Amino acid sequence: SDLEDLHLYATPREQRFRRFASLEFEGQLYMTPYDFIQAVTSDEPKHAKKWRSLSKQELNQILMETPPVWKGSSKLFRNLNEKGVISYTEYLFLLCILTKPHAGFRIAFNMFDTDGNEMVDKKEFLVLQEIFRKKNEKREKRGDEEKRAMLRLQLYGYHTSTNSVLKTEGEDLVPRSYWDTLRRSTSQALFSDLAERADDISSSLSDTTLLVHFFGKKGKAELNFEDFYRFMDNLQTEVLEIEFLSYSNGMNTISEEDFAHILLRYTNVENTSSYLENMRCSIPEEKGITFEEFRSFFQFLNNLEDFTIAMQMYNFASRSIGQDEFKRAVYVATGVKLSPHLVNTVFKIFDVDRDDQLSYKEFIGIMKDRLNRGFR
Repeated sequence: SDLEDLHLYATPREQRFRRFASLEFEGQLYMTPYDFIQAVTSDEPKHAKKWRSLSKQELNQILMETPPVWKGSSKLFRNLNEKGVISYTEYLFLLCILTKPHAGFRIAFNMFDTDGNEMVDKKEFLVLQEIFRKKNEKREKRGDEEKRAMLRLQLYGYHTSTNSVLKTEGEDLVPRSYWDTLRRSTSQALFSDLAERADDISSSLSDTTLLVHFFGKKGKAELNFEDFYRFMDNLQTEVLEIEFLSYSNGMNTISEEDFAHILLRYTNVENTSSYLENMRCSIPEEKGITFEEFRSFFQFLNNLEDFTIAMQMYNFASRSIGQDEFKRAVYVATGVKLSPHLVNTVFKIFDVDRDDQLSYKEFIGIMKDRLNRGFR
């Protein structure tokens, strides 16, 4: 019951991780690759989760079977299935990847590459543990210190002090997201302190599937940008494939209505039926959305911030826009070409008053929720 009480002290992201995680080793909770896929594609776990305790021998066996990074593919998580362990900080890192444009991959790599040698080693990557841990401490719910200490043990595998490692000039200027935290931390020259801490972390924590995948079973390998980029691109593709295949039933396309269902998931839209009914009336003949169209739209969503800037520069912020203007703005801002059919489908979903114009502000707000899967 004490462990269940910890849910009350957890943030929404921590609650979701605890709900989907299925493994426990020496007090720390882990997701399997299957758990992670479930967490980003489903509202709830398929089965009520009870944390299964791993023995040291079982964990070692899992890590022994982890493929090296050069054997990665867009089916990595599906192939690993239950044979893998993902920590809470790695879960946050993977969520970052899912919502970032390809141009942001270089920023992420450079953030880890603290010595500038174009390679990332295990120690540099473990700095991530400290950055995300300190970020979370700023967001912790206040309450029973003992319970919060137990929660930190579950999530990070060690008891943490509340003394801040990330010391900034303006402590009140808290970055809005984990991605902002990564970028700010790079510019604040904090890595000498954090790298020292990473040595302590490395000695006290167990290896994970991600660490072995990136840095080998002995932890001595280094990660270059090409492998890092490929891993991030493969993960984005894999999650999109899973969502697409869950609706396609083995066919090459999904229906426009299914596309609308996927778009409106994880958003704050209360009455989705009005959007769906609107689309049914506007697109009576089903043509279907291909995976390439589907993927191109989510690549565009990952560039939503740049698109928003482009739209403001076009001075459309206070009024609706047409399909040609929308398609041009997407291409100018993101370099992504959306097919006429896909753009028409998006308009029919969100064009509530059916004037073939899109309400810019409403569309952006809803899509920001969808992009971050409900955790804006």
